[in-house]
Amino acid sequence: MSPQELAEACAALMWNDDSASQRLGMKLLHIAPGEATLEMTITDQMTNGHGNAHGGYMFTLADSAFAFACNTYNQMTVAQHCSVTYIAPGALGDVLIATAREVSRSGRSGIYDVTVMRQDGQRIAEFRGHSRTINRTFLPMDKETA
Repeated sequence: MSPQELAEACAALMWNDDSASQRLGMKLLHIAPGEATLEMTITDQMTNGHGNAHGGYMFTLADSAFAFACNTYNQMTVAQHCSVTYIAPGALGDVLIATAREVSRSGRSGIYDVTVMRQDGQRIAEFRGHSRTINRTFLPMDKETA
């Protein structure tokens, strides 16, 4: 199995059990080893008292992109630490696109950066996630997936 095929297989298995991302209307647009892109449309239920996209929903989108990016190697991986910086507001009806990329991966630890953009290309948030692998895999380990 190629690294791309492995990334796609892991993402498919993860997506099937990810009711949070699915119920928020997220779509998985791209997956590759150490990379993921997801999008989500801001609905009325996702706005705050200022009429903007609630930061928690933007964080959730970035966190989901982070999760898919760091789980592309057949090693189940969880968040160890995450932070977000909000740059500009999102609004009702905006389509937000979160693009995650691997910065570093060594041993059981990884660092991933996620940029959240509006559909017009405006950067609205930067997220950094630190990951840690756990002792589980998505697919049985054999010479094809090792």
